[in-house]
Amino acid sequence: MTNDQQGAGVETPGPQVGDRHPLALVLFALTAVSGFVDAVTFLGLGRVFAANMTGNVVVIGFAAAGAPGFSVVGSLVSLGAFLVGAAGAGRLARALRGRRRATWVRAALAGEAVLLGVTTALAFAGAADATYALIALLALAMGLRNGTVLKLNVPDLTTTVLTRTLTGLAAESRLAGGTDRLAVRRVGATLAMIAGALPGAWLVLRHGIGWPLLVGTAAVTVVACVYRERPGVTPEGTGGPPRKHDFRTDS
Repeated sequence: MTNDQQGAGVETPGPQVGDRHPLALVLFALTAVSGFVDAVTFLGLGRVFAANMTGNVVVIGFAAAGAPGFSVVGSLVSLGAFLVGAAGAGRLARALRGRRRATWVRAALAGEAVLLGVTTALAFAGAADATYALIALLALAMGLRNGTVLKLNVPDLTTTVLTRTLTGLAAESRLAGGTDRLAVRRVGATLAMIAGALPGAWLVLRHGIGWPLLVGTAAVTVVACVYRERPGVTPEGTGGPPRKHDFRTDS
């Protein structure tokens, strides 16, 4: 662990978190939620991303060049709110330094669930015209989550982007002379994103943005309530005494 990580109160479990570890299962679920969220913002709120900031930066370029159907303002609102949410994640990690990792993660998930819930309520209340407010709330939630996931540092489970995941899947495959060490995780993350984006898009196109937001809110709420880690489990998930770090792994 680097000095910077120690100062931030961050544990870095790294690749030792197995694909069936409770933390990995949480991140798979959140990846699916990202598919729902970006389906809502891209298809229902003006071709803007709330979870995928790479896409947002590209969209800003398209809009600035005069490409029709893209919004510089919407993308900038999303980008700004995302950064605020990510900064909040850093503050939360520091505030809960020394606490159990599960407590920290559940707190971040609760914050995301509240923001998604407010957005859902606004959507069902007929505030769909308040496009920028809805974008800002969703991007704020995704920034909070991404800042938390960054500090968790579980490889190839970023929950919002798949470029590095797919690159690793190919570059470390047996065809490329590798061992396919994280192939199951990488394929699982890709399928999880599709599992959220496909029904999310279907719901947006046929029923508007409220229902996919409700599904995403419910999913994050359930995950926040059920996520636990066994007392004494190590970051590697193998049992035995925990190693020294700033977040405890027992719940």
